[in-house]
Amino acid sequence: MKIESLLDDLTSDDPARVEAAVAGAVERADGVLPALLRGLEEKRGTAALRPVLRVLGAAGPAGFDAVLAAWDRGEVTDWQAGRLLGAFDERCADRYAALAADPRRGRSGNGFQGLHRLRTDSDAGLRALVECCARGRALPYRAADYARALHGSFAPRLRALRRDPAASPRIRRGALGALVEGGGAGALDARDRAAVERLIRAKIPHEVPSAPSAVLSGWWIAVPGATYEGLFAAFDLHDRRPVTCAAGVAAAEGREIDVPAGADGAARTAGRVFVTPELDGWRLLFGPFSLLVPDTWDGMVETVERVSAHCGRAQFFFLDDAGGSDVWMVAEEGRVIRQYACESDPEWEGDPLPWESLAADDPDLDPEYDEVPPHAGTAGAREACAHLSVDPDAVGPDTVVRGHGWLALTAPGVDHGAFPGRLPL
Repeated sequence: MKIESLLDDLTSDDPARVEAAVAGAVERADGVLPALLRGLEEKRGTAALRPVLRVLGAAGPAGFDAVLAAWDRGEVTDWQAGRLLGAFDERCADRYAALAADPRRGRSGNGFQGLHRLRTDSDAGLRALVECCARGRALPYRAADYARALHGSFAPRLRALRRDPAASPRIRRGALGALVEGGGAGALDARDRAAVERLIRAKIPHEVPSAPSAVLSGWWIAVPGATYEGLFAAFDLHDRRPVTCAAGVAAAEGREIDVPAGADGAARTAGRVFVTPELDGWRLLFGPFSLLVPDTWDGMVETVERVSAHCGRAQFFFLDDAGGSDVWMVAEEGRVIRQYACESDPEWEGDPLPWESLAADDPDLDPEYDEVPPHAGTAGAREACAHLSVDPDAVGPDTVVRGHGWLALTAPGVDHGAFPGRLPL
């Protein structure tokens, strides 16, 4: 069968001709499929792959094996392989599971993508998930989605694996990770929950501190370490628990969840808030902006003033490089005393602070042509935070740490275990 003639038939407007071409290609799969795949070298875009996808899907396991062989030989690109491996149905479920168990992250992700698409409930799929979780690294593409989609079926088997004396410690650890990835900490039994809490307490004294990065965007509140307890009342936070910095950072950057309606019947969204340990004398708060701060200028001002009323002093920082936002505020005893917002008019309000350099003192300023307010400073949020309290991106081994961090929730009546996914400890 000539490949050029086959491709003409596969792209025909005549459905009968197309079906006959597919059937003929499948009948001669051993010779046709490798040749078809070799011809994809110059193909770009999904549309160009459709004729081949149709043949592969009809060929089933033989097509799957042919794609992997061509990928191994470098005859298809990683992108092409990912698209081609989406052509198969339940006949290839065991092959998807074997691919998901591949230690190469890119290949494993294609396997989990297939398992998730087919909602494959198999011991092989479960073993692949456990193996990936046991490695202790970030999960491949779609592995977490697969764990959540099959959690109802997998959970009893994973709990049994946790207690199986014949299973290795590594596999039992992987089963724990798969349970949490699929159902959150709420999927653990009391024994495993207690073990995780002990591990957190053991790690806290020895970890190198860290905080969420604000390299491209971010927001946070800083308050004195001596008065940080006021944060929990100021933001109406609930169910706080000790947490490592690694887990706190991941939780604060994680997704929010929808929770059952409250007594008033209104739907609710809940998020997690990370309060750092004391870092060079300050505690920083990170969490979901939309749940903690009104999305208006007055709302931001009210927030930092409210926090300062509870904690004596408070600082608010907001950065969004893509959107051009750069904001910082300092409040004391319920009142903002200094603020900067690059998009505001005026940009500067309040008296300059002792550490600030003023724009009017710039030696390159020409007073005849350049007009700047006498109280205008020069520091954006990234510079100001280092003078005022702590730069989150500078937190590290040289930072003086006291106490431990806290993980709290924005809504009452929500269990920490309701949030899916693992947190690094």
